[in-house]
Amino acid sequence: MIELYHCVNARSFRPLWTLEELGAPYQLHMLPFPPRALQRSYLELNPLGTIPLLVDGDTRMTESAAICQYLAQRCDPANQRGLAVLPDEPGYGAWLNFLHHGEATLTFPQTIVLRYGRFEPDERKLPQAADDYAKWFIARLRGIDTVLQQHAFVAADRFTVADVSVGYALMLAREIDLVSRFPPAVAAYAERLQQRDGFRRALAAQREAAVAQGISPSTSTGPA
Repeated sequence: MIELYHCVNARSFRPLWTLEELGAPYQLHMLPFPPRALQRSYLELNPLGTIPLLVDGDTRMTESAAICQYLAQRCDPANQRGLAVLPDEPGYGAWLNFLHHGEATLTFPQTIVLRYGRFEPDERKLPQAADDYAKWFIARLRGIDTVLQQHAFVAADRFTVADVSVGYALMLAREIDLVSRFPPAVAAYAERLQQRDGFRRALAAQREAAVAQGISPSTSTGPA
């Protein structure tokens, strides 16, 4: 049984969403945010104290985009659901690029906005840094906007885990009030993704698990 350690709406939502898109069985462990401070026993499982943590037998993974790639191939080896793009497909390079773009390029500046705009005590907040990195994030949407003006998805003309990776960054942007600054094609894409059954099932799964495990289901979190 695959086990996923998750905080509400944190970057561990990427593998949760992927699992729901795949229809794969899993066990969801909900943690308070940030777990490295509020659930110190978690450090025994993941010394970094970050989420996600995916456990699959002897396999342990902590990088959300890599976990999505792993799950797409591990849980659907024949790629019947099409969440992976295979090396001999024309969209393979774009798939890998946007799979990692969602985390490395889009989520990174949002962590600065969250930390120095919201999470730090007032005396440590840095409004200028938060504003600068918000602008950085919006500027980095140009790459996907160019693609989305011609295509419904970012790679291979179908929904893949690259869309999960990018889609989570757009979901997080809603948390920090940046949606109004999306280019039109990006705004329409984000809305399409959030109407997917897999996305909605992932939201429901985290809420049900949070309530059952004594975690606030409405906690607004950062990427962790």
